[in-house]
Amino acid sequence: MVRSKVLLTLVFTGMAFWSQGQTLAVLKYGGGGDWYSNPTALPNLIQFCNDNINTNIKSQVETAEIGLDLYEYPYVYMTGHGNVYFSPEEAKTLRTYLLAGGFLHIDDNYGMRPYLENALKAVFPNRSLMPLPNDHPLFEEPYAFPNGLPKIHEHDGLPPQALGIEIEGRLLLLFTFESDLGDGWEDPQIHNDPETVRQTALQMGANIISYVFKN
Repeated sequence: MVRSKVLLTLVFTGMAFWSQGQTLAVLKYGGGGDWYSNPTALPNLIQFCNDNINTNIKSQVETAEIGLDLYEYPYVYMTGHGNVYFSPEEAKTLRTYLLAGGFLHIDDNYGMRPYLENALKAVFPNRSLMPLPNDHPLFEEPYAFPNGLPKIHEHDGLPPQALGIEIEGRLLLLFTFESDLGDGWEDPQIHNDPETVRQTALQMGANIISYVFKN
């Protein structure tokens, strides 16, 4: 009972914090996957959003483990190439965070999907990742993406997919697959993407951030 009261207090404290200022975080998870991939991605996206869509996000990106401090962040970014594992307690905490208003963006850096889908069964046992239609609000503003999620890196040459879990009309978990937005957000010299490709990735990222702050 005491722990439940503490948890609820943190949930409401976190929500109040979101309205006053924003700090974003990268999720540190178990299983051996390289959660620390793309270290320049989120800082660059924050700078782009602050410069172009009138956000006021702190430039310092934090690392979040799956615990009570997760509630400090309105948006948590997760990426990597390999295994993903959530303990039963972590799965419960992650589920509570998402249902309380949090948002998790999982951006496949290549090879995560089979491990991720298995891990998510512990978080939402009765729900599966579902494709988002091209007319989803995520693709409408502030930048228009009438064809849905853009393709940034080739990987297996498959079409990009935006998959998610929505509850009561709110998207609370997004999985971007065969797109690799994070590579497009990174410093230009890392992947040598054309500037048009980087701008496309950053604009799609700005749409995600905009959706999070409005919902």
